[in-house]
Amino acid sequence: MDASGAQEVFMPMVQPKELWEETKRWEKMGPELLRFKDRHDRDFCLGPTHEEVITDIIRTNVKSYKELPLNIYQIQTKFRDEVRPRYGIMRGREFLMKDSYSFNIDEDSLQETYLTMRNTYKKILERIGLEYKIVKADSGAIGGDASEEFHVLAENGEDTIAVSNASEFAINTELLLKDGEDIKTLEGKPSPDGNGTIQIKKGIEVGHIFKLGQIYADSMKANVLNKEGRAIDLFMGCYGIGVSRLVAAAIEQNNDDKGIIWPHSIAPYDINIIAIGYDKNEEIAAAADGLYEQLREMGYEVLLDDRKDGYGTKMKDSELIGIPLNIIIGKQFIENKEVELKSRSGESSINPISDIETILDFLKINNYYF
Repeated sequence: MDASGAQEVFMPMVQPKELWEETKRWEKMGPELLRFKDRHDRDFCLGPTHEEVITDIIRTNVKSYKELPLNIYQIQTKFRDEVRPRYGIMRGREFLMKDSYSFNIDEDSLQETYLTMRNTYKKILERIGLEYKIVKADSGAIGGDASEEFHVLAENGEDTIAVSNASEFAINTELLLKDGEDIKTLEGKPSPDGNGTIQIKKGIEVGHIFKLGQIYADSMKANVLNKEGRAIDLFMGCYGIGVSRLVAAAIEQNNDDKGIIWPHSIAPYDINIIAIGYDKNEEIAAAADGLYEQLREMGYEVLLDDRKDGYGTKMKDSELIGIPLNIIIGKQFIENKEVELKSRSGESSINPISDIETILDFLKINNYYF
């Protein structure tokens, strides 16, 4: 986000009714908007999104076209009173989101920012290593002129999308159903873009980008002076990534019968040191502690399993939570000062504990780092 030119802020989760009334969304959002009163009997809501708040900030502080374009983002907790929360963090009422809002002087500038954010989202998903599709979508309660969703392909996805097997064409079938088309009739038909045929896939929506146009600026009177000194309503874009949902989607796309296989870029730990007999053997404990500190000082995120459990339990737990590399310190260390390196994907190697370069090469060979 920073590389795209966006600037980070942090906005309040609790929002006043007055802002939402300006856009007429206080009632339009329906029961998903959790409303409450404070001790002075004033109405507030827990923010499910922040278009009103950021527009208020910009209209108060930005007065000239010379200050544009602007793209402001935050990573913050959101709350939507879902009628049926399900699938753990896939559709919870409280969730973590990266949301950003752009402000532009005209449609051409908005289009430029929109394409920048579209490319930024592609880079994020590609960096994580997920298979995804960009899908034409309905703007829903957010509103606006056009929008696209980013879907991670997964068998248990909530959304049904029609995709080409030979191009980037993809569309949420919700849009097609509005026009009366039957999903079953789409299977195997030529893609509308002339490339390949249509396939029906399941997807998990992890991102959504919108061209809002002037709907919020008009209703909230957010304008700046142009080159001629005339007040012009701002053009807005809105761009969101469900961070907690992205975690769930990554797990759905990367797992086996043992548990999670984290994409290396978002694994919670790089390395797990499994010390067998940590509580009984001072030599093993000292070696594990020393290796732990050495790897941490080199910038790796390391977990040290010093529990009293045996190898089987520790290895099973490590596979379950998907740590990319295990370093096992046990009998071989006592006999030969060697450790076993075992990757989450199954590769293994025996190396001297002092050969830290080989240990790190093992990580690189197994493609755990860029």
